[in-house]
Amino acid sequence: MELLNKHAVVCGSTQGIGLESAKLMAHRGAKITLVARNERKLQVALSELDASNGQMHDYLVADFSNPDGLKTVIESFVAAGNKPHILVNNTGGPKGGLIIDADVSEFVNTFNQHLICNHILVQGLVPGMKENGEGKIINVISTSVKQPLNGLGVSNTIRGAVANWSKTLANELGQFNITVNNVLPGATNTGRLNSIAEVKAGKMNQTVEEVLGAMAGLSPMQRIAEPNEVAEAIAFLASPRASYINGINIPVDGGRTKSL
Repeated sequence: MELLNKHAVVCGSTQGIGLESAKLMAHRGAKITLVARNERKLQVALSELDASNGQMHDYLVADFSNPDGLKTVIESFVAAGNKPHILVNNTGGPKGGLIIDADVSEFVNTFNQHLICNHILVQGLVPGMKENGEGKIINVISTSVKQPLNGLGVSNTIRGAVANWSKTLANELGQFNITVNNVLPGATNTGRLNSIAEVKAGKMNQTVEEVLGAMAGLSPMQRIAEPNEVAEAIAFLASPRASYINGINIPVDGGRTKSL
């Protein structure tokens, strides 16, 4: 019950890593505000959250392809008196492809969906964290922050920008007892990974199973992670036990990343 009486806003929380993080933190006592664009899926996810400690979970409908719309939603949320202690920034990545083939619009759209929307959320919620006297901001990015991944040119570029934005925030907000950290998932059993595998399979004339098997083989553990394994790292960083961990990148990739 280490998150009892804490309020967490979890983005991209209708599936995959976001949903598992929300479920785990709710189980540990937190009140959860889910954020995603599909209201029907939000309602389903809401029904899956543990509320045995009397939490009144809720959700916000927001599309990260529309930063202005997100800003309006967050402003209304804050105006209603909400002061969350925890923010998990998480959203799906762009389509794969060689960076030389990427249209300029792909960079702009991905920059908006990731860095700009993260920034809108932080600007909206940090004042409440300061009033609370504490805060935890966890950004779900990618191991490409440490080692760019082949065929994910746009993603590699924007993920790096988010990591540097995050480190700068950590330097600025630490004095307010607000920590900012990044979780870097490797290959994880999510819908996005399957989509990437399908594209690669088509280009390489292989089956999706063969592509996923090759991905698993890149990890010393010879398997792909499950979303709940990444969620454990997120929930830890959101907990009081991580009170002096700030400004770092934590890969959750089974040891796949070659750099230290």
